[in-house]
Amino acid sequence: QVQLVESGGGLVQAGDSLRLSCAASGRSLSSYRVAWFRQAPGKEREFVAALSSISGITSSADSVKGRVSISKDNGKNTVYLQMNSLKAEDAAVYYCAANSNRAATSTNPTSFPYWGQGTQVTVSS
Repeated sequence: QVQLVESGGGLVQAGDSLRLSCAASGRSLSSYRVAWFRQAPGKEREFVAALSSISGITSSADSVKGRVSISKDNGKNTVYLQMNSLKAEDAAVYYCAANSNRAATSTNPTSFPYWGQGTQVTVSS
């Protein structure tokens, strides 16, 4: 099975950009549908963006649409989340997740069995 490790979080100012990384080991990410989720204190974990390993098509939540992009480097077996024009409400712990059902389209976190430990993003206004 795949193991996931996120990095790249930190403290930024509103309007800044940040790129999060999710390095995979154990199996190639080409075998998985991958996604990013986030969870703020007191809130449920919510979908941010996903990348299909079949079609390469990406999707993102309405709350971040136009400000984030998800991409993958097959050579590094790593998925990225580029976030621009960060807002205070983007502050959360960001998690990457993987689902071996590459054809799945659900954005429900319960449909992803593999998770990283998360990386904290803090946005000062």
